Amino acid sequence: MLLALNCGSSSVKFQLYDAEGAATDVGGWLAAGAVEELPDGLTPTVVAHRVVHGGAGLRAATVIDDAVLATIATLTPLAPTHQPAALAGIAMARQRWPSAVQVAVFDTAFHADLPPAAATYALDAALAARHGIRRYGFHGISCRYVTERAAALLGRPVADLNTIVLHLGSGASATAVAGGRSVDTSMGLTPLEGLVMATRAGDLDPGALLWLRQAGLSDAQLDAAVRTEGGLLGMCGDADMRAALARRDAGDPAAALALDVYCHRLRKYVGAYHAVLGRLDAIVFTAGVGENSAAVRSQALSGLTPMGIAVDPARNGAGAAERVISPPGARIAVCVIATDEQQAIADEARELLRGSGQAR
Repeated sequence: MLLALNCGSSSVKFQLYDAEGAATDVGGWLAAGAVEELPDGLTPTVVAHRVVHGGAGLRAATVIDDAVLATIATLTPLAPTHQPAALAGIAMARQRWPSAVQVAVFDTAFHADLPPAAATYALDAALAARHGIRRYGFHGISCRYVTERAAALLGRPVADLNTIVLHLGSGASATAVAGGRSVDTSMGLTPLEGLVMATRAGDLDPGALLWLRQAGLSDAQLDAAVRTEGGLLGMCGDADMRAALARRDAGDPAAALALDVYCHRLRKYVGAYHAVLGRLDAIVFTAGVGENSAAVRSQALSGLTPMGIAVDPARNGAGAAERVISPPGARIAVCVIATDEQQAIADEARELLRGSGQAR
């Protein structure tokens, strides 16, 4: 039995899989930090953990030993709201199931082979190398899963499909995927860069932080400004997209501006990544906002009809968890795909163990 454990900053999601890889009826979610409340009676032989940051050294799913655990811990400053949750889950699992194989599956792994032009920041090369500063990218577990599901939905091989994945949850990212390979992504050294998020500011002139430091803000205040007090929350006072949309629809100007900024940033990345890919076959919306907000999907892609990108209102409004929402015959398919990170975590762990002869 394999237990996929996804310890995030806002929840703990888990799913148990049988020897054939099928999900059992043991699965669900818990509040953040409640990993010790997993059901009694679980006896997995493998526990696969989602770990957000693998850094430069952990570039693929890896069996966890003390050295791997130490490396994961050193990366905590680069993902301080995510890495501690994963470490807590690993510690609990090692204590509760000491004979089980523990596997780390990394969000950064999908982006490990980004082209140098996309991965490299324009800093002094020696300085960047000394401190490991490069674009690592995140949400890779979800990106890989929905890319493969989109190919199946469209009846095309992954290798022949160029896709933009818009993973829109509390954290949000855009990723350009060419033939199953990540070639650019909006998050960078940390999960702070890129799109507007629930509480994260996304793209920001670093000069703004230098200016605020000169104005007397402490490092802790600067961190809060971009990590926990920015994004939708900072602009309109609501981190929840549903609340922001309701306020916008009720005539609240702050919420209206926040939604405009959010969707403008999305539209800009779609255009940029279309240029990076050259040929674009599909756009995929996924995660909480991406899967459930027809209003965001429609506004984010509005005005792109000349590029072959459009949303059909009827298809957008309702339908299956995996569906095409672009008009019939559209040159670029727009899809909604429900992500399943637990399934993807389990699949990657199983691939690793099968390849090493440790399949269970």
